[in-house]
Amino acid sequence: MKKFLAISLFSFGLMANASEQLPIIQTKYNADPAPMVHNDTIFLYTSHDEDDAHGYGFKMQDWLLYSSTDMVNWTEHGAVASLKDFSWVNKDNGAWAIQVVERNGKFYMYCPIHGNGIGVLVADSPYGPFKDPIGKPLVWQKEHWDDIDPTVMIDDDGQAYMYWGNPNLYYVRLNDDMISYSGDIHKFDSAPEHYQEGPWLYKRGDLYYLAFASTCCPEGIGYAMSNRPTGPWESKGYIMRPTERTRGNHPGIADYKGKTYVFGHSYDILRLETPDHHERRSVNAAEMEYNADGTIKEVPYWKDIELKQIEPFNPFRKVEAETMAWGFGLKTRPCGARNMIVTNIDNGEYICLRGVDFGKKGAKKFLASVASTKNGSRIKVRIDSKDGAVIGILPVDSTGSDNSYSLLSCKLEKVKGVHDLYFTFEGDGDDLFNFDYWELK
Repeated sequence: MKKFLAISLFSFGLMANASEQLPIIQTKYNADPAPMVHNDTIFLYTSHDEDDAHGYGFKMQDWLLYSSTDMVNWTEHGAVASLKDFSWVNKDNGAWAIQVVERNGKFYMYCPIHGNGIGVLVADSPYGPFKDPIGKPLVWQKEHWDDIDPTVMIDDDGQAYMYWGNPNLYYVRLNDDMISYSGDIHKFDSAPEHYQEGPWLYKRGDLYYLAFASTCCPEGIGYAMSNRPTGPWESKGYIMRPTERTRGNHPGIADYKGKTYVFGHSYDILRLETPDHHERRSVNAAEMEYNADGTIKEVPYWKDIELKQIEPFNPFRKVEAETMAWGFGLKTRPCGARNMIVTNIDNGEYICLRGVDFGKKGAKKFLASVASTKNGSRIKVRIDSKDGAVIGILPVDSTGSDNSYSLLSCKLEKVKGVHDLYFTFEGDGDDLFNFDYWELK
């Protein structure tokens, strides 16, 4: 499969700065994006599509975290929670769409366990570790399997609301502790037009918005508006129309650095590997704008738009290798506590970072922490494209084992200003080395 991935990549002529906007994560299949802004960073929590015995169903066991400060270069932080964090769950599948919200310095993750209701986890940091504070479901209507896809909003008066449901729509008023609720579960007599699942509740000014996966299948992203957090909801059409170019979608919406972004998912990375349909999804993002009356301007399909970088990327610091705008064909895995590495690096593959600021003086040296059992590999440092000018070559020989890391360095030709930065990997065959972090000096 790895050889096919590499062939697909080069035959497609794909680059991170191409006119097509492809999914923002390529090293894992992920879905159900849930953005959260904290301090200067946007955190993106996702579900995780994994291989199953047949290779096409929903196999979902944990939840992943990515972060960015510029919307195009994303750092993976691995799995931050899983079904194993719930002692009352005895299953190895069903980790569906979550949302994380912050309140009073705590981070609350609302997790549907398909067929076992909705649980809640809490952490002191957006990176976790997340723990179960109640040891039971927060909501579980055992007479059906509607209890999926929770979304939580804290209103200006401090009252928090949780919505969820497929095919029906429900809500409760959460208590201040965010791990219990008061009153009854409210079921809407009818959901907004085209409502399918995946609600996303938020407020802008005096208006309330409920975005959702709409119609099926294919699914678009629809939305409704209200003057109250509990409705009634008036359908307003689509944020993104259904299209045969993808079967599913799932909204997450966040304001970040003066702009609004809508996240969803597609099968566009899967399409680079096979024309066959499997439930292997990838997260996308796009800027979203409002009309004067508060309605939302329709967003074209993900591949028909450009996701613009908010600010240049600073390379003069320790940068995790799993930070990238594009890395199709590569894989990542944990290595130690709260650390990830790039692995399965094959000859011809590469990492791209967009909009890297070399400054007025440029960089003199490239450093990389790598581990390998092979000799004769190398990292070529290029600018502007994967075939662009080579400004440095770092030889990578055996470090003794693929877990024994060495910090290697090479000189760089002087480059000034902002450029896309590429690390192209060369060597004999597959699995050349593992890549932990890098830095320019």
